[in-house]
Amino acid sequence: MITACDMRYMSADAFLCIQEINLGMTADVVTLQRLPKLIPEGIARELAYTGRRMPAEEAKACRLVNEVFPDPEALREGVLEVAREIASKSPLAIWGTKEMINYARDHSTEDSLNYIATWQTGMFQPRDMLESFAAKRERRDPEFEDLLPMGKSL
Repeated sequence: MITACDMRYMSADAFLCIQEINLGMTADVVTLQRLPKLIPEGIARELAYTGRRMPAEEAKACRLVNEVFPDPEALREGVLEVAREIASKSPLAIWGTKEMINYARDHSTEDSLNYIATWQTGMFQPRDMLESFAAKRERRDPEFEDLLPMGKSL
């Protein structure tokens, strides 16, 4: 499941494992499709072939996780701080950023530049930028409108 996450964090006592090989089966929940894009292919193959446990510090060393916290409580607090920081940004800008990173992962730079140009044409909302500027000027946190659920309109 961690390969489907945007960011990954662990406590120092945690480990990762591709357990399916230890059960006599091939991993089938996109682990083998995503993991080699996140870490060196040789390490991904070793984990997939052996089913060994990768400790948190090793996962950080190969850049599979963003941060290792000393214990579960520190992990919870650290991740909540990251979540608060993300939540303070424009929801539309966060959505667009995620879309662009995912698109760029699977497409050429030229295609990605074309896609962002098209995205900005249709999705750019100056009111979020104006709110960001006003909040900075007024020394307050910005307040952004929520994104509408899929299928809803103003």
